[in-house]
Amino acid sequence: MNELEQRREEIREVDEQMAKLFERRMRISEDVAAYKVRSGLPIFDEKQEAKVIAGRSLLIEDPVLRDYYTLFLRKTMDLSKAYQGRLMKGMKVAYSGAPGAFAQIAATRVFPEAKLISCPDFETAYKACEDGLADVVILPIENSYAGDVGSVMDLSFNGNLYINMMLEMDVTQNLLGLHGAHESEIRTVVSHPQALHQCAGYLREHGIKEQEFENTALAAQFVAQQGDPSVGAIASAETAKIYGLDILKADINSSSQNTTRFATFSRTMNVSTGLGDEHFILVFTVRNEAGALAKTLNIIGSHGFNMSNLHSRPVKGPLWNHYFFAELEGSVNSEDGEDLLRQMRTVCDNMKLLGSYKRVGV
Repeated sequence: MNELEQRREEIREVDEQMAKLFERRMRISEDVAAYKVRSGLPIFDEKQEAKVIAGRSLLIEDPVLRDYYTLFLRKTMDLSKAYQGRLMKGMKVAYSGAPGAFAQIAATRVFPEAKLISCPDFETAYKACEDGLADVVILPIENSYAGDVGSVMDLSFNGNLYINMMLEMDVTQNLLGLHGAHESEIRTVVSHPQALHQCAGYLREHGIKEQEFENTALAAQFVAQQGDPSVGAIASAETAKIYGLDILKADINSSSQNTTRFATFSRTMNVSTGLGDEHFILVFTVRNEAGALAKTLNIIGSHGFNMSNLHSRPVKGPLWNHYFFAELEGSVNSEDGEDLLRQMRTVCDNMKLLGSYKRVGV
């Protein structure tokens, strides 16, 4: 055996070892895919992947080989994501609305391999996940202009699901009408109350009557079916294509900064990674006595958690009772987080850790 043949034999032996390690790695990816289905997480986590590549590339001392190892890691991760995508094709994601609804658009971007289940309203979509008909449900929880979606917060307070991800999507609302119709012909628009509120300035300026609809996509479908050129809908450009409508006026948002946050719910709580950029949500009620809420806020502050959001909602039952929906920055699985939960339980009538999550732009 000459020197070249000897080196080829050594490479063959390394390849055999790598083949076994590759198979082992992909088997572990199967478990990762199953966890993501249970927890309602997407296949691709850009920040996590960048962190892993940056850390593991340092295992290679030779700077030239390190560049090639970085490419090797990227290719391996791409193969892992492709395999996970194949495994997750059976994943079912519920949303409220018809095809073209903003929730459906968000779901398609985050879970491109999943089967999407259209539901007529928020409660039906939420219950579909609770009952196991869907693995994940995506619902809007807040708009930067119109405020929080109270009915979804109520579902999260009263239900059994956990929030494992927050999707932030820039929303552009458009005036849609029948093919050949003109903006000046529109006398009435139909859309979801949130969309109508987001475009209130435009509607007032043009003297257009408002009619509330279950969601933006169904509103567009209604306009297409009615065949009345004086009736328009407010919805996305994607929705216009689906239902064969024209965009009579694009971008009629009252605010140029119009972002909707969608919460992804699942039956299993995601375990925070401790890698930073984490948040968690507490929902709680306090005793009906002076300073009760202040005590909870002092506990949160004393543990070093910044509260990015605090909403209050009335509780069904006793008059003037409210629950609070608080979003905190940081890891709830840290020592401070665990102590925070213990102390909060001593001053709250009821408290639930609703989930820990990262924010994802879609």
